Amino acid sequence: MTTDYYELLEVDRNASTDEIKKAYRAAARRYHPDANPDDESAEARFKEVATAYEVLSDPDKRSHYDRFGADGPSMGDAFGFNGGLGDIFGAFFGGGGGFSGGRAGPQPGPDLETSVTIDFEAAVFGTTEPVTVRTAVPCETCEASGTAEGSHAETCQQCGGAGQVRQVRQSILGQMVTAAPCPACRGAGEVIPNPCADCQGEGRRVTEKTYTVDIPAGVDTGSTLRLTGMGAAGVRGGGLGNLFVHVRVRAHDRFERHGTDLLHHLHLPVTQAALGAVLAFETLDGEEELVVPRGTQTGKVFRLRGRGVPHVRGRGRGDLLVEVTVDTPTDLSVEVEEALRRIAEERGDVVAPPEKGFLSRIKSAFS
Repeated sequence: MTTDYYELLEVDRNASTDEIKKAYRAAARRYHPDANPDDESAEARFKEVATAYEVLSDPDKRSHYDRFGADGPSMGDAFGFNGGLGDIFGAFFGGGGGFSGGRAGPQPGPDLETSVTIDFEAAVFGTTEPVTVRTAVPCETCEASGTAEGSHAETCQQCGGAGQVRQVRQSILGQMVTAAPCPACRGAGEVIPNPCADCQGEGRRVTEKTYTVDIPAGVDTGSTLRLTGMGAAGVRGGGLGNLFVHVRVRAHDRFERHGTDLLHHLHLPVTQAALGAVLAFETLDGEEELVVPRGTQTGKVFRLRGRGVPHVRGRGRGDLLVEVTVDTPTDLSVEVEEALRRIAEERGDVVAPPEKGFLSRIKSAFS
């Protein structure tokens, strides 16, 4: 692990406080865990640069470090590292609500919400979808500092850099002390005499940004995806909020979804139900053979295992259920009706007599 704090922040040993602060902001964004989700070394590096800034931004700690180095006597006690990383994280990325240990710091940006509508098959197998949101991004001109070129932020005179003001009020229970964000610096602890012309001192600009969202297999209407660090940027170096994407799924013309199972209502003619058949049945995975045995009745359910919806947080898939409805023929030709009557006679089934002719039916209706 590198212990040269100046080398970590890539500054000279004679660098000013403002130069150290600027270098830390750049390094912290580069190594922030949210910006490097698959790089475990980035998190360790992020902690290293946070420690370096904790030391070099404080005159007493910096002097001690210059004399003894990182492994000098009583480093932990002299530098007060208990909670130090949390303070640094809160100061620049909004941790701890913006007042870590009573110290001021930029607040994190707000979370954002949007929605996306996808096809049924995309929800079953997963997909990627672009989403566009109106958001705040760090100002490139001032590198999110909010200050014009050649200038720097100054300690707020109203709160003395604390970022909060205390008020003492009298009540029937005695004196009550309350603390609130400083109205002059909005809790930052600093004011900007010469703001950046592009962002008016905000350190961020509002724009539209498009993200490609990975939608996992098995999502359903009502699912919400959380995209860490894709929300709005905070004021003057504040951290990024999160983006929440609400998913809606279009209905399918053949399948109904019941959890991880799919349901299809299959209508069979009486001939196939009675005599059996082998059908080419189209699933979401392609065509498969569906064997319908002789004498299949309405309500019979065939189960095609593993042809349903994947489990979002597990392995495997649900099943595809095919529920049969046997359709009774209505418009019978003379030949078909005669054939059915012969079948009924052989089975001993009692059936209605043949319908009368057209003229006879009209007379019966008016008799």
